[in-house]
Amino acid sequence: MLRRSILFLSRQPKLAAFVRDNRLAKRFASRFVAGETIEDAVRAVRELNAQGITATMDLLGESVTSAEEAAAVADEYVRLLDRMQTERLQGNVSVKLTAMGQDIAEAVCLTNIGTVLQRARSHDSFVRLDMESSEYTEKTLQLFRDKLFPEFPGQVGIVLQSYLYRTAADVEEAIATHCRVRLCKGAYREPPAVAYPRKADVDASYVRCMERLLRDGTYPGIATHDEKILAHARAFVEREGIARDRFEFQMLYGVRRDLQQQLVRDGYRVRVYVPYGTQWYPYLMRRLAERPANVMFILGNLVRETIGKRR
Repeated sequence: MLRRSILFLSRQPKLAAFVRDNRLAKRFASRFVAGETIEDAVRAVRELNAQGITATMDLLGESVTSAEEAAAVADEYVRLLDRMQTERLQGNVSVKLTAMGQDIAEAVCLTNIGTVLQRARSHDSFVRLDMESSEYTEKTLQLFRDKLFPEFPGQVGIVLQSYLYRTAADVEEAIATHCRVRLCKGAYREPPAVAYPRKADVDASYVRCMERLLRDGTYPGIATHDEKILAHARAFVEREGIARDRFEFQMLYGVRRDLQQQLVRDGYRVRVYVPYGTQWYPYLMRRLAERPANVMFILGNLVRETIGKRR
């Protein structure tokens, strides 16, 4: 119930505007978001690289409402890729197609994502197409299959979400086409008609898809903080004789830093998703929905701050 309520609040623009101006909320968001500028993101990635961790950087923001805004987002990604090349950062970028203009027109989206992919190719870098709600799953995968992957096979990959019923079939198609996949559980509220409603079923789906990708996929990203699933993955690759350079573990910025560092110490490749930008509110709310106990952390800090002001 709490998770559904948080996801509902994540879609309320008036609340988003209020929260973005709140000092306490910004301080809490800094745990999960690198900052609001490229400089902030670069600083965070530099620190991760020093720990032996690579990164994927994401400019926060989803559906845009004008072609001009979508082009501006694409230009920001080009600047980000250039900056990563100049700084010699170990990382790549993640992009939402709705931020490229997917809801405006396919031609707009293709022009903008094509600009980003061309720059990535010139820098021998990589772009991950982030997956959004199930409303966009087929549209995103179709554009990837038909237009983007054929032209930029070495520069673009996808994200698949284990809570969707369709994902096992999508994994098989990805294996057959040799494209790179990040596997995650999924963070959007979905109807039971398209997604597993029970956590146990989502986890079981994740493990099945993970094993297929580890055995036959093309450099999959195993994106999870679930210690049981991580232990299962480690045991599976050891049992199957899968080399550690054939896959990587992926985690979120600010989440389970202890696990990130332990995996690196144990000789595994780790990549951290580093979001930045002014549109951090929906992202923060989805992180809260994944772990509602964080809400109590915020409320506790708010109470302490309020009491402190009254003294």
